[in-house]
Parts: sequence; structure tokens; C-alpha cells
Amino acid sequence: MTAGRPSQEGAGGPARHLPVLLPEVLDALAVAPNGRYVDGTFGAGGYSLAILDRGGTVLAIDRDPSAIAAGARIRETYANRLILVEGRFSDLDAHAAAQGFAPADGVVLDIGVSSMQLDQAERGFSFRKDGPLDMRMGQDGPSAADVVNSAEWRDLAAIIGKLGEERHAGRVARAIEAARREAPIETTRQLAEIVERAIGRPGPQRIHPATRTFQALRIFVNRELEELARGLAAAEAVLREGGRLVVVTFHSLEDRIVKRFMQERSRLNQGSRHGPLVSGPEPSFSLLNRKPVEPGEAEIERNPRARSARLRAASRTAALAHSLDMAALGVPQLPIPGPEAYQ
Repeated sequence: MTAGRPSQEGAGGPARHLPVLLPEVLDALAVAPNGRYVDGTFGAGGYSLAILDRGGTVLAIDRDPSAIAAGARIRETYANRLILVEGRFSDLDAHAAAQGFAPADGVVLDIGVSSMQLDQAERGFSFRKDGPLDMRMGQDGPSAADVVNSAEWRDLAAIIGKLGEERHAGRVARAIEAARREAPIETTRQLAEIVERAIGRPGPQRIHPATRTFQALRIFVNRELEELARGLAAAEAVLREGGRLVVVTFHSLEDRIVKRFMQERSRLNQGSRHGPLVSGPEPSFSLLNRKPVEPGEAEIERNPRARSARLRAASRTAALAHSLDMAALGVPQLPIPGPEAYQ
């Protein structure tokens, strides 16, 4: 650790965040001194700190204003090699252009809720700590409570079933509808107890019954899967030839989208494996790993939240960027209004 350097455990303070698969991320990025890298999900700054320590320059983006405010301490240490931007990583190409940061040598994305957000009860992301039912990453727009208290039960069932992959989605939605008739659902504990009563208590080796419902609401409120698809396309637009795209995901919905994006953009010909090959756009990426990189036992023991992490990486070719087709990438198409309709 260099003199005056913030702790590698993150801008949020000791033990608040451990960057997942850090050595593997740095290797996949092929960080070089004076290289330019976009950290689209800055969070506690773990990846950015490591890139800066290897001599890279970082454009760090986060939609959470508290993350950007906390990152000011890192910026003081690294001065002109760290640029902090409050915004969405789906707009990272626009942010890079505005900062004179394009083309970039690498883009890293750590998808999902951060450890800092999970650990802050007042943010309302976790049922393990009672707090307001919020879940907004950017702290603006409709909250999870707005959705839970105003959406029709059919809309709730669609959200929980599609985005949480909860097989009891209809039962949970009905239970929410019945509970809110008695009183508004305003806290994480209230919602967790409603779901637990609807589904039943978990066995000793099973996840908490509210896990998938909370995941679904968080993804919906923040439009996370649409953001991911747009962010991947933005990275494709901003990377130079030979630049690296590295993405770490934590659940199957995200990983499938990243997998499809990288596979489709690394194939010369597009078409069904059962039908004739048809001419398609030139590959815009080449895969760096056919299978996702997963954390080892030592990392999981040190940081249990790493257990479900998957890393995929690809290198940008000289071909033009492809058009974005969210349905083809597997972004769930919900037959309901977006979160703004429930505010």
C-alpha cells in the first residue's frame, strides 16, 4: 500500500467491500501503465484502485451519488488519473466522449447491487436488515415500496416471476395484495415476512424465501437488465481495437445476457445451428474465455458473497459495432408498464 493510499478494501472503509475476482479481472483487462480504463460500476472503488496502482487512468462511473462522494478520497490521492462521473453505465460511451476518454483500452462492469448498498439498512436492498423499502441505486424515481403498494397483483406476479425466477410468484403477489389492504408495506422486514408466510420458512440449506422477490423488485426498480444490455453496447462503441471488456455477474439472468452478447458478437456467421449459415456482421469481439471464470474456494471462504460470481471477457476487433437487440440477448420482455408507472 502506498503512503496516503486509500485501503484496497474500498472507499467505504475497511471490510465494507472486497472486490470479487480482482486478480482475474486485472489479468483479463491486461492493465498497462498509461492505459485508459472505464470502471462503469465504481461502487467502493476496488477495481479502480487496483487499475490505478498498475499505472492506468480510470473513468469511474456510478449512478449512486453516495459512491461518487466517497470516491473523492481516492481522487485526492491519484489526482488527474481518476475521473469520477455520477451517471449510468449504460451511457458510458457518452460519458467517455464528454471526458475526452475515447477510445478506451478497457471496460469493467461489476453487475448488481454493491456490498455497501446491501450493508446500509436505510437503502432498503436487503431483508436481513430492517429499513425502508427503497432499493433505488440512484436514489431517485419510484421506490420498491411504490411498486409493491400500487402495482396490480398480475403486474407483481410478472415482475417476481420473470425477474426473480420465483415459481410461487402468483402466491406472493396475492399475499402482497392482501397485506397492503390492511396497511401500506413500507419496510423490508414487512415484505420479507409477507413472502415468508406465503411460501413457508426455508430449510437449513435453502435460501430465504424472500430472496427472489427482493431480487426481482430491485432489478425492476433500477431497470438493471436493460441497463446491462445498453452498457454492453456502449462498451462495444467505446473500446479501441484490442481493448478488453470484462464483466462480473452474480446471477443467471445477468450472466445469460452477457454470455449471449459476447457469443453473438464473436461469431462470423449468424443463424440457427440447425439451419444454413447466413451472412452476418463481422465479429466485433473475440472471446477471451469460453467458459466463465469462477472464484476459488479460498476467495469464497474469505468473501461468501463471491460464491455466485462469474467473469466473462472479450477483446474488441476492428469491426463496426452491431445493432442492439434486447430480445435476442434474453432481456425479459414484461407485458407491463415500467417502474415509472407506479410512482
